[in-house]
Order: sequence, then C-alpha cells, then structure tokens
Amino acid sequence: MAERSQYEELARQISAVGAVKRGLARMLPAECPSGSAAVLALVDRYGEMRMSRLAELLAVDTSVTSRHVAHVVERGWLERSPDPEDGRSRILRLTPAGQDLLDGLGRRTADLFAHYLKDWSDEEVGQLNTMLARLRDSFGDCRAHPTTRTPA
Repeated sequence: MAERSQYEELARQISAVGAVKRGLARMLPAECPSGSAAVLALVDRYGEMRMSRLAELLAVDTSVTSRHVAHVVERGWLERSPDPEDGRSRILRLTPAGQDLLDGLGRRTADLFAHYLKDWSDEEVGQLNTMLARLRDSFGDCRAHPTTRTPA
C-alpha cells in the first residue's frame, strides 16, 4: 500500500484535473453546453433509454435531466418516442444529427489532447489511459452509490 502522502498528492492532482475539464468545456460549441454533451455521450454509449436511466447515469435529479434533454431535443440531436412497454414513458434515442455532433466533438477533443500532449510518447498516453481506467474501476460504479461517504 502506498504512503499516505502519496494519496494526499493524488487527491491534489485529481482536483487539478478540473482545469483539464474546463479546457475541454471551452471547446464545446455555445449551443452545446457540457450538460447537453454529457446527455448525448451517455445515450451514444449506453443506447436508447428512459429518462430515469439517464438521470441515474448523470447522477442528477430528473428535473435537471429533463432540462438537458429538452435542450438537445429542441436542436434535433435526440428524439423522444413512446416506450412500447409503458406508453406513459418515453425512450430517448440519438438522432443522426446528434451522432454527427458527437463525432465532431470527438475529433475536436482528440485534436485538443494531441496538441497539449504533443511531447508525450504513445506509450505515455497509453499508460495514462490505463491508469485512469484502473482508477475509475477501483471506485466501481460511483453512480450506483451516490450517498457513499469517504471514511474519516
């Protein structure tokens, strides 16, 4: 097990990753704020779903999710259709325009990382990807336990 000071430094470094996230958010088009991009990315990744599932994946209240969904539906990036299993519910599905937007955002994000990490080797970028995935996996599905507290 690592020394406590290493965990403290890790906490500082993870907090500082906020600067990277803000840099990524700045490259989003004005009509697609980060909440909208997150909605589209999750529907793309997990496939069509109900609003309640999307709210769970976003780890936010259904009312917040509803506002994000309304925004992307108005722009034609997502569609809502009746759930064949429950006519009161709606199924959210990415549209071709939404997929095109996501594809463009993916290219822009990759270009941004390529620019800022141009002096990194392929191996170093691969190591970072591996370690970040391992860190995320170590926490498990944080969305499944949103009220879990860190031990004192």
